[in-house]
Amino acid sequence: MIKEDLVEFLKAYKKLVIMGIGNDICGDDGIGPYIVENIKHLESSNVSILNATTVPENFTGKIRKIDPTHIIIVDAVIMNEGPGKIKIVKKEEVAGVSISTHSMSLSYLVNYLELEKPYNILFIGIEPESMELGQGLSPLVKSSSDEIINIFTEIL
Repeated sequence: MIKEDLVEFLKAYKKLVIMGIGNDICGDDGIGPYIVENIKHLESSNVSILNATTVPENFTGKIRKIDPTHIIIVDAVIMNEGPGKIKIVKKEEVAGVSISTHSMSLSYLVNYLELEKPYNILFIGIEPESMELGQGLSPLVKSSSDEIINIFTEIL
């Protein structure tokens, strides 16, 4: 289902930005950086991979300069659905999702990005198990992250 949703979302893309958000020294909050660092090999003239760490707002200018038709944002998302659960969240639904460690909410980030023009934006959220400082990814969350990496590798 995740793969099919991504394929459908990317059907007509001309330029794509995939941005990972999170803090890789805080356990499962490092999902976004882990995924984007493992798909860097997919970068091309029409696919840009950004590791925004905990400051996605600092990348809005770069995203506007790239001028993508589609943006995918990957992050740890607290959904209360169990560790490792993957969920695709459309930009219209993002206000109802709790994000863990960022100074700017994702709905505000979307609004800010779209000040000049609308983008096709999709979020991939993975439920964290632990966001303890100094921990790596938990096994369930790493498995889900690897699934997303494999899907991107297959479809891009």
